[in-house]
Amino acid sequence: MLRIELPVLADVPASGAGADAVDGRSPGERLGELLDALGRRLADGAVVAFSGGVDSAFLLWAAARARGPGGRLLALTTVSASTPEPDLADALALASSLGVDHVLVESRELEREEYLRNDAERCYHCKADLFEIAARVAAERGLRWILYGYNASDRDDVRPGHRAAAEAGVLAPLADAGLGKAEIRALLREHGLTLADKPSSPCLSSRIQTGVRVDPRRLADVAALEAVLREAGVRVGRARICDAGGGLFVRIEVDGDEMEKVLACRAELERESRARGYRWVTLDLGGYRTGGGTS
Repeated sequence: MLRIELPVLADVPASGAGADAVDGRSPGERLGELLDALGRRLADGAVVAFSGGVDSAFLLWAAARARGPGGRLLALTTVSASTPEPDLADALALASSLGVDHVLVESRELEREEYLRNDAERCYHCKADLFEIAARVAAERGLRWILYGYNASDRDDVRPGHRAAAEAGVLAPLADAGLGKAEIRALLREHGLTLADKPSSPCLSSRIQTGVRVDPRRLADVAALEAVLREAGVRVGRARICDAGGGLFVRIEVDGDEMEKVLACRAELERESRARGYRWVTLDLGGYRTGGGTS
């Protein structure tokens, strides 16, 4: 893996450290700490790994706000068959609205056998590829820091990708400032950013059950079926590819109050699923839940 040395400023705690120091502080105070830290980073130049999701969007917005006259900031979005199309559109729109230089680079995680086998370490290999690309771009452009949107709430989850970040010397300013998901959304809302209420949107590979091999065709199947859900007005929906031992099938997950929308488009979902080779398309009565692709 490419690696650039990213020394940590003495007065900014490393990711995961110093959380107690910000307990009891308001989101506004934590935002001020974040902006101060980002301003110092940007004096040496920084790349923000920017997926178009809420956390990286907030980080990019804060970095753009913190950038001083000599600050240098680049948004980097990697693109592959696993990239949700709405996220890419959001990333392009936000970077443009902020006036931030933005580059798209084709990622290579689908060339990694360890990623394609889709075990519990898939996200580690995805982030390892992302940070290799980010390190190369940073070196080419003379930018010192690489930043990404890991936040204080993520400490409660199993995050193999964060291990890849630590190994590559990538920084997590949101976690360092003690900002969690609820505070990030509240601050986005307070400052009038429309992404404040955007649902979480992990990569399309997360829709494929752990142990079922990832390939571009299955990712295209997920994208097509989720497009049907969006056309039906579903706000948060997942088309998960699962294996019950008798062949692959599609499991649709939506919030309970959106199930009627799925039933209204069931004929199109059935037609699309059958045409793509799946034995059944089912509606999970348990509703949408994060991490539902793992089982």
